[in-house]
Amino acid sequence: MRVSSLATLVIFGLASSAVYAHSANQIIIRGGPVYVHPQDKSEHVKVGGAKSDLKAKADNDTQLGLNFQYMITDNFAVELLGATPFSHQVKLGGGNSTGLAGAHLGKIKHLPPTLSALWYPLEGSNEFQPYVGVGVNYTFFFDEKLSGEAKKAGFHGLDLESSWGLAAQVGADYSFDDNWLINAQVRYIDIETKAKTHLGNTKVTAKYDLDPWVVMLGVGYKF
Repeated sequence: MRVSSLATLVIFGLASSAVYAHSANQIIIRGGPVYVHPQDKSEHVKVGGAKSDLKAKADNDTQLGLNFQYMITDNFAVELLGATPFSHQVKLGGGNSTGLAGAHLGKIKHLPPTLSALWYPLEGSNEFQPYVGVGVNYTFFFDEKLSGEAKKAGFHGLDLESSWGLAAQVGADYSFDDNWLINAQVRYIDIETKAKTHLGNTKVTAKYDLDPWVVMLGVGYKF
């Protein structure tokens, strides 16, 4: 009787693990807050083509992140990262030879859709599933607006070029029933853009590497 009961428990346990499995042809949708931290690695701002001691700086932002994932096999998947638009305040930092250091230049928005290939090294039956991924990012900027302070200083027009770059990530899923899971992920995305504005009749340009660290905590659903 005890042997029979033990066998039943073992079979039930294996079945339960299989229910939680990451397996081929599954679709996983995740959502949660995503935090973007730009690295502020801009080259010196050029004023009228001449290098100045100014540098562009952007602040951090948090938005709603969305992941759409398809399991090709039990261990490999493709994933698309999406989010609501990120918004950053842009300031001019550095020296003050131009008298513009510390100026609040304006606000920019961007969307950074990223397509990645993921590898899960553990067997699909594990409830805890760490993974690594690499992919390609396309970031497009829109709704660039100069601040009132910048307009008063004589700036007009603000434009940022779109960016293509590589992305890398590490993350982990933990399944707590047959459909639901929690997720944590950290990404590094190569985002490089050229910004252009005018100060009176003088062109002002900057090559700006945002190269953000992106951190997301979310809840996912498998079906």
